[in-house]
Amino acid sequence: MEDVILFLHLLGALLFAAGIAVAGVSFESARRRERPAEIALLLSLARVGAQLVASGGLLLLVCGLWLVELEEIGFGAGWIDAAISIFAVALVLGALGGQRPKRARKLAVRLASEGKESGAELRALLDDRLSRAANYASATLVLVILALMVFKP
Repeated sequence: MEDVILFLHLLGALLFAAGIAVAGVSFESARRRERPAEIALLLSLARVGAQLVASGGLLLLVCGLWLVELEEIGFGAGWIDAAISIFAVALVLGALGGQRPKRARKLAVRLASEGKESGAELRALLDDRLSRAANYASATLVLVILALMVFKP
């Protein structure tokens, strides 16, 4: 049973990391575009990445908690508690950081359907420093979790 749960945990980690990569690359590509239709398409792909993050994160968390029980590690282990806390913070930062890109996607879809050019509002949503900082901080925290899982200090 432990092997199956470990496999699912690792699958969740892979989906989670792949989702972060898809969302990040799509968003950064969208930032470099001018036409609303291109921006909308790329941000729609970023949305798929966010869905991978959500589904992978759920599988990762559930199976990870299950592994803690199966392997009798216990929730008192500092690296487990730290990983869970950092995971929660990373999810919150990612969710907050994703709000402006979501608004940018909706605006780009509307502008593209109306045949309009992108304007200052769309550019401001795409270039929002706080959203980008939250997303990059979230991704960095995921790397910290990976280090905790590998080295188990």
